[in-house]
Amino acid sequence: MKWISFYGPSGIRVGVWQDSGIVDVTRCRDRPTFPASIMDVIAMDGHDVEDIHSFVEAATEFLSPEDVRYAPAVQKPSKILCVGLNYRKHAEETGMPIPEHPIYFSKFCNSLAASGETVVIPANAREIDFEVELVAIVGRQAKQVAVEDALQYVFGYATGNDLSARDLQFRTGQWLYGKAIDGFSPLGPCIVTADEVGNPQNLGLKLWHNGQLMQDSNTGDMIFSVAEVVSDLSQIMTLEPGDLIYTGTPEGVIMGRSEKRWVTAGDEVICEVSGLGRLVNRFQ
Repeated sequence: MKWISFYGPSGIRVGVWQDSGIVDVTRCRDRPTFPASIMDVIAMDGHDVEDIHSFVEAATEFLSPEDVRYAPAVQKPSKILCVGLNYRKHAEETGMPIPEHPIYFSKFCNSLAASGETVVIPANAREIDFEVELVAIVGRQAKQVAVEDALQYVFGYATGNDLSARDLQFRTGQWLYGKAIDGFSPLGPCIVTADEVGNPQNLGLKLWHNGQLMQDSNTGDMIFSVAEVVSDLSQIMTLEPGDLIYTGTPEGVIMGRSEKRWVTAGDEVICEVSGLGRLVNRFQ
């Protein structure tokens, strides 16, 4: 299923994205098993999911995706974990060695932004870069899981953009100051459940900056697969339902180009991962 979070008159609601439009699931207040938030969706058991399927298939009222104001696909994860230099060609374009182990850094809930949301560039940042990424959403508690079992702990996937202020990122050896900026982790427009995505290592990724295609690759170029990353992280921390894992970006970022046209106010960036929808953001 394709789940979205969107703003209604009384707060954030959840819906299912169909070919006919979006079915607002939250409006069924007479069904106590129906989810009121994306965290409720992640926690649903098989019987609840069957009820939702039946409700959606019988739906006659739909919202237009163009008329919905999206919320971030997940609003309050306990952790936002990111993998750096996880694509071979990206590491090569930045002049970095191929890592022997995953490189991790973190972001926080302040960095989340929705598709359609305007991202504000900090006054002290000049070199704003983009990074289209496949984001894995953890579906159940994971602790010391094996690689071969790791994907069973993934609820679904979404399109993400790991925005970076390169001048702030590299002013020290720690990346956080140029990464954990307000609005610098757009996520959405939807979450597609893992059963519909299938193999996460064969998905196309594309990014357009002001209409120009800048990134065009495939998750098959990952150095460490989604399963390897989930397993590796679970060895040292307990992954919780709703945790987000930004799994890295392919080649084509501004930092790796000879002519660097950084993102500036008024620009538009569109990210796309196969089957997961387009994530659209403007900047000011």
